[in-house]
Amino acid sequence: MQEFEDIIRERIAELEGLAESGREAAATVELDQTRQGRLSRMDALQGQAMAKDAERRRAAEVRRLKAALARIERGEFGDCLDCGESIAQARLKADLGATLCLDCASAKEG
Repeated sequence: MQEFEDIIRERIAELEGLAESGREAAATVELDQTRQGRLSRMDALQGQAMAKDAERRRAAEVRRLKAALARIERGEFGDCLDCGESIAQARLKADLGATLCLDCASAKEG
Protein backbone atom coordinates (compact mmCIF):
# COMPACT_ATOMS: atom_id res chain seq x y z
CA MET A 1 0.00 0.00 0.00
CA GLN A 2 2.88 2.38 0.66
CA GLU A 3 3.80 2.28 -3.04
CA PHE A 4 0.27 3.30 -4.02
CA GLU A 5 0.20 6.02 -1.38
CA ASP A 6 3.48 7.48 -2.65
CA ILE A 7 2.29 7.42 -6.27
CA ILE A 8 -1.03 9.03 -5.31
CA ARG A 9 0.67 11.80 -3.33
CA GLU A 10 3.05 12.50 -6.24
CA ARG A 11 0.13 12.66 -8.69
CA ILE A 12 -1.81 15.06 -6.43
CA ALA A 13 1.26 17.32 -6.17
CA GLU A 14 1.66 17.22 -9.96
CA LEU A 15 -2.01 18.09 -10.55
CA GLU A 16 -1.91 20.91 -8.02
CA GLY A 17 1.21 22.30 -9.74
CA LEU A 18 -0.61 22.22 -13.07
CA ALA A 19 -3.51 24.04 -11.47
CA GLU A 20 -1.21 26.88 -10.45
CA SER A 21 0.09 27.31 -13.99
CA GLY A 22 -3.42 27.04 -15.47
CA ARG A 23 -4.83 29.90 -13.42
CA GLU A 24 -3.24 32.48 -15.70
CA ALA A 25 -4.87 30.93 -18.76
CA ALA A 26 -8.25 30.99 -17.03
CA ALA A 27 -7.94 34.65 -16.03
CA THR A 28 -10.58 37.14 -17.11
CA VAL A 29 -10.25 38.24 -20.72
CA GLU A 30 -10.12 42.01 -21.20
CA LEU A 31 -12.65 43.40 -23.64
CA ASP A 32 -10.64 46.51 -24.56
CA GLN A 33 -10.69 46.75 -28.38
CA THR A 34 -7.84 49.24 -28.35
CA ARG A 35 -5.51 46.58 -26.93
CA GLN A 36 -6.52 43.58 -29.05
CA GLY A 37 -8.77 42.80 -31.99
CA ARG A 38 -12.08 40.93 -31.96
CA LEU A 39 -10.60 37.66 -33.23
CA SER A 40 -7.81 37.78 -30.67
CA ARG A 41 -10.42 38.23 -27.92
CA MET A 42 -12.43 35.31 -29.30
CA ASP A 43 -9.30 33.15 -29.25
CA ALA A 44 -8.57 34.31 -25.71
CA LEU A 45 -12.15 33.52 -24.61
CA GLN A 46 -11.92 30.06 -26.15
CA GLY A 47 -8.58 29.46 -24.43
CA GLN A 48 -10.07 30.67 -21.16
CA ALA A 49 -13.01 28.24 -21.48
CA MET A 50 -10.65 25.36 -22.23
CA ALA A 51 -8.45 26.27 -19.25
CA LYS A 52 -11.47 26.40 -16.92
CA ASP A 53 -12.65 23.01 -18.14
CA ALA A 54 -9.17 21.54 -17.64
CA GLU A 55 -9.15 22.98 -14.11
CA ARG A 56 -12.51 21.33 -13.35
CA ARG A 57 -11.15 17.98 -14.55
CA ARG A 58 -7.96 18.41 -12.49
CA ALA A 59 -9.97 19.29 -9.38
CA ALA A 60 -12.20 16.23 -9.86
CA GLU A 61 -9.13 14.00 -10.22
CA VAL A 62 -7.56 15.49 -7.08
CA ARG A 63 -10.79 14.75 -5.17
CA ARG A 64 -10.74 11.13 -6.43
CA LEU A 65 -7.10 10.73 -5.41
CA LYS A 66 -7.66 12.25 -1.97
CA ALA A 67 -10.57 9.84 -1.50
CA ALA A 68 -8.16 7.02 -2.43
CA LEU A 69 -5.74 8.24 0.27
CA ALA A 70 -8.58 8.21 2.78
CA ARG A 71 -9.38 4.61 1.77
CA ILE A 72 -5.70 3.71 2.30
CA GLU A 73 -5.82 5.22 5.79
CA ARG A 74 -8.98 3.22 6.59
CA GLY A 75 -7.47 0.03 5.16
CA GLU A 76 -10.11 -0.12 2.41
CA PHE A 77 -7.99 0.79 -0.61
CA GLY A 78 -8.22 -1.86 -3.30
CA ASP A 79 -11.58 -3.20 -2.11
CA CYS A 80 -14.56 -2.88 -4.45
CA LEU A 81 -17.20 -0.58 -2.96
CA ASP A 82 -20.01 -2.70 -4.44
CA CYS A 83 -19.06 -6.34 -3.87
CA GLY A 84 -16.16 -6.02 -1.40
CA GLU A 85 -13.81 -8.17 -3.49
CA SER A 86 -10.27 -7.04 -4.23
CA ILE A 87 -9.70 -4.79 -7.22
CA ALA A 88 -6.99 -6.14 -9.52
CA GLN A 89 -3.57 -4.55 -9.00
CA ALA A 90 -3.33 -3.80 -12.73
CA ARG A 91 -6.63 -1.88 -12.55
CA LEU A 92 -5.42 0.11 -9.54
CA LYS A 93 -2.16 0.95 -11.28
CA ALA A 94 -4.07 2.12 -14.35
CA ASP A 95 -6.61 4.11 -12.29
CA LEU A 96 -5.44 5.01 -8.79
CA GLY A 97 -8.90 6.25 -7.90
CA ALA A 98 -10.72 3.08 -8.96
CA THR A 99 -13.45 2.13 -6.50
CA LEU A 100 -15.00 -0.82 -8.34
CA CYS A 101 -13.65 -4.13 -9.53
CA LEU A 102 -13.84 -4.78 -13.25
CA ASP A 103 -16.97 -6.96 -12.94
CA CYS A 104 -18.89 -4.34 -10.96
CA ALA A 105 -17.69 -1.49 -13.19
CA SER A 106 -18.77 -3.45 -16.29
CA ALA A 107 -22.16 -4.18 -14.74
CA LYS A 108 -22.75 -0.47 -14.05
CA GLU A 109 -21.88 0.47 -17.64
CA GLY A 110 -24.17 -2.12 -19.15
